[in-house]
Amino acid sequence: MRQRPRGDSRGILDPGRLLREMRFRRRLPAESLRPWVEHYWLIDWALSAPFEQRVVPHPAVNVVFRRDGDGPESGEVAGVGRDLFRITLNCSGRVSGVQFRPGGFHPFWRRSVSELTGRREPLPFGRLTHPDVPVGVGASPTSAASDDERCRALDTLLTAWQPEPDPLAEEAVRLAEAIRTDRTVLRVDDLAARHDVPVRRLQRLFIEYVGVGPKWVIRRYRLQEAVEQATGGPLSWADLAADLGYSDQAHLVRDFTAVAGVSPAAYARSVR
Repeated sequence: MRQRPRGDSRGILDPGRLLREMRFRRRLPAESLRPWVEHYWLIDWALSAPFEQRVVPHPAVNVVFRRDGDGPESGEVAGVGRDLFRITLNCSGRVSGVQFRPGGFHPFWRRSVSELTGRREPLPFGRLTHPDVPVGVGASPTSAASDDERCRALDTLLTAWQPEPDPLAEEAVRLAEAIRTDRTVLRVDDLAARHDVPVRRLQRLFIEYVGVGPKWVIRRYRLQEAVEQATGGPLSWADLAADLGYSDQAHLVRDFTAVAGVSPAAYARSVR
């Protein structure tokens, strides 16, 4: 079982600027929730000018609680986002978010996660919660004073949703993790062969439990790798394209530009 949250900045465009402008940190959930939850993410800001953050979304569902200044708390469930996520923040506020592991939200949602793909739904969820569990159990995830208290509030909320053990969810989580951590996984049929899973069953599993197909997950993780590489020193885009399974450099450039909104070279210049 993991002892600390991920330390990379995958998906965050210009992570250095994010860290300069606001407090961003990740925390692990209660151990009983870790099979399904990747991490909690906490953000606090006090800005002198509007700040726009852009994110290339992970193939994961997020539950997000936000409070601007002294205003009321709002909450939403965000399905897998296919497009670049943009948000502009002003003045002061805080967010307490839950990033589920790909495939890990199904035990809470209990039906096809593809219903949420590309959507953001406000809380309360209604059918999301167990019929015997009231919405809003526990303390507010954004009004709690300390990080520990904010995380305990999220632990309480998620535990109250009574996630149901599901071997297929465990399989989906494991296969999605294999894609994320093994850069040599470049094709769906390769993934299926390595794990002895028929391609059609693999596709159905991902649509039901992750919300998008395995091909999309492979492409998204490889694109996030390209974004991560671009924040380092000079590199050969042609070599990177080959390493990530693109047909050629032009293919990588098109994919990167379509999702990130700028070419790889322009992005690399902007973050340096």
